[in-house]
Amino acid sequence: MESSALKKIIQGIPKAELHLHIEGSFEPELMFKIAKRNNITLAYDSIASLKKAYKFNNLQEFLDLYYIGAQVLIHEQDFYDLTWAYLTKVHSQNVVHVEVFFDPQTHTDRGISFDVLFNGIFKALEKAKEELNISYQLIMSYLRHLSEDEAFKTLESSLPYKQYIHGVGLDSSEMGNPPSKFSKVFKASADEGYKLVAHAGEEGPSTYIWEALDLLKVVRIDHGNRCLDDEALVERLLQEKVALTLCPLSNVALKVIQKMEEHPVAKMLDKGLIATIHSDDPAYFGGYMNENYYETAKALNLNKSQLMQLAINAFEASWLSTARKEEHINQVKEYFSLLD
Repeated sequence: MESSALKKIIQGIPKAELHLHIEGSFEPELMFKIAKRNNITLAYDSIASLKKAYKFNNLQEFLDLYYIGAQVLIHEQDFYDLTWAYLTKVHSQNVVHVEVFFDPQTHTDRGISFDVLFNGIFKALEKAKEELNISYQLIMSYLRHLSEDEAFKTLESSLPYKQYIHGVGLDSSEMGNPPSKFSKVFKASADEGYKLVAHAGEEGPSTYIWEALDLLKVVRIDHGNRCLDDEALVERLLQEKVALTLCPLSNVALKVIQKMEEHPVAKMLDKGLIATIHSDDPAYFGGYMNENYYETAKALNLNKSQLMQLAINAFEASWLSTARKEEHINQVKEYFSLLD
């Protein structure tokens, strides 16, 4: 398929984004603007020099820069501006539903109160629901390089807002921080009514995916690339209809795979897995939803029916009501039927 035709098709697909870290959507231009507003001097003298630093050899190198960027977020307005910038961007790419991760500990550890960061993010999401017709769910992530005790403190801080927070996740440095480290706080989170997801099998082994399922009782696996190493695990994911939220550009940027042609998403679709595509940390990894769809489709030569399946899978895997899921899935099917 010609490049321009493929881009046009992807642009028109109604999409759901289920794996997006709001702090990872912090574009350099906005970072410099907020830093200036807050009288913070960044370690980079220009937007160009900051962008040049976005060359990573692994997850940890990216996280080091990610946490530096987050330092400039201080006031409610900063978190609002960050979130609104992401929402207007994805609105232009025909994303109609988002399930957004936020990392409270990245900010509370710096002395920013939970209510400041939460209110900024929440107000932007509410505005997008009203003005852009983007529905949303909010997922609070625990940082796995910190202790489970620290995660419990974050859970406690979230309780006054729990009617607005739909689930909890687990992110940050995967290697050496298995899901089992957080089994108690995940049980406590479930007791509070939070839905459960976790990053597993990105850099970590397939055993981490088993742990996320068995010990954390997650309903969805974020990344999950390594599941293909284990046939019994693939069988389980199929039987239990556990979705995988894959992030192709992120995988290339962080050297989880060496080149896009190696991405496992087509193999996963062939096996019938509920594989989905998202952007992870788009400001750092070179693309939002459309760019992830496009680069993956181009490298793996995905056809229209595979693109349609990816879009349908994301709505299936979302936390929308059954009626809303059906509505969106029908729109996706209708869109593709008009392309033929």
